[in-house]
Amino acid sequence: MPSAQAVRAAIAESLRHGDATLDSTARALKISVRTLQRHLGRIGTSHSEMLAEVRLKIACRLLAHSTNRLSDIAKFLGYANASSFTRSFVRLTKIQPVVYRRQQFARKQKPERTLTKPPSETDG
Repeated sequence: MPSAQAVRAAIAESLRHGDATLDSTARALKISVRTLQRHLGRIGTSHSEMLAEVRLKIACRLLAHSTNRLSDIAKFLGYANASSFTRSFVRLTKIQPVVYRRQQFARKQKPERTLTKPPSETDG
């Protein structure tokens, strides 16, 4: 049986081809749809849960490291439009995608803090 990581990779690959369905994932893993469903059930998840997880991970990466428009990210991830992507993102993260992007950008702009050695009693 494929590992959870192998299933995630197959889903991510399917997203790149615009066909992240249960059927395409099973086909990529060279197993039947029913076998994939049973396997995912045994490990306590489903294709739709894993698809949401993979989409969210890719969305976070794209929001943080690209200037792609939300509509382009939504389309790439297989959402019907930017608003359905935004609703899904907010449901999973409790934050708007534009706010997430702004936070990630601000985090990158902060200078790295350097640790300094605290003074000891023998110093000075």
